[in-house]
Amino acid sequence: MQRSVTQKWRPPLTLVIGGTLAVVLGLPVLGIAWFKMAGNILGWLETAQLFAAVGIVATLVLAFLLWRLVLRPIRRLSDYAQAMREGRFAVPPPEHFGTQEFSALGRNVIDMAEALRGREAVLRSYADHATHELKGPLTVLRGAAELLDSPTLEPEDRSRLLARIDEAADRMTALLDAQRVLARAQEPLSRGQARISPFLPELQMEHSDLELTLEADAVLPLSADGLRLVLDHLLGNAAAHGATEVRIAATPGELRVSDNGPGVSPGNRDRIFDPFFTTRREAGGTGMGLPIVRRMLEAHGATIALEPEKGAVFVVRF
Repeated sequence: MQRSVTQKWRPPLTLVIGGTLAVVLGLPVLGIAWFKMAGNILGWLETAQLFAAVGIVATLVLAFLLWRLVLRPIRRLSDYAQAMREGRFAVPPPEHFGTQEFSALGRNVIDMAEALRGREAVLRSYADHATHELKGPLTVLRGAAELLDSPTLEPEDRSRLLARIDEAADRMTALLDAQRVLARAQEPLSRGQARISPFLPELQMEHSDLELTLEADAVLPLSADGLRLVLDHLLGNAAAHGATEVRIAATPGELRVSDNGPGVSPGNRDRIFDPFFTTRREAGGTGMGLPIVRRMLEAHGATIALEPEKGAVFVVRF
């Protein structure tokens, strides 16, 4: 659930401080003027008592405003930051702040807390999935090691077991590499802008089994490294699922990548961005390519979606 600071007009902090100083400095001056005007009419004692009452009321009002506009927002924001530091992400954020400056600070703190909460959820989910996924290769390694210890093992069976060990090791390496890339994808790459055309020939060489067509080449608000990472994963996904042609269109604020492959079945559309979801497990797929792309784009404030069209059509919106 996205959390935010309630948007309403609040006085700037300079106005609050300036008003406080004006009252503190102006009250004695007003008192002197009051004594001169009302002293002869009400009497000096009554004038002093009335002025004292006004001063007490003004002090109480000023204290209330300072508490409401300055002290309470600071205390609530401090308590919220403390809760986030302790990992208590269920604690609701403050809804109101006294001044414009505290409102801006509150938005930044809440956004930071949301990012930390989302990152923790992703890492926890990955750890759970990774533990499950690594059990398979580890079971293969343990079983193969026990069988290899047999003195009566035939050479052909030994070769077959060694091949299974290699496959299990490759699977574990791929999963660990995906973990490293996922962790890096959550950090914003260097900010910048880039076009696709400068590195399109390199992409074509790396994905020689695909025919790439660049239909539009607008500048996108993503660094060249980030843009290459997105396209590399999307092109690899297209090739792995039987596509031979990919069309790329970069328009202002949007990147569209479509292929002529079989597309994604309706039952899998809602799961393709889930970590470790893959329909190519036997072929070595880790199911981490699209989740990595999504996490990297989210770190840059962008989104990616699968459009319900013929073939696989991914749309990135910045």
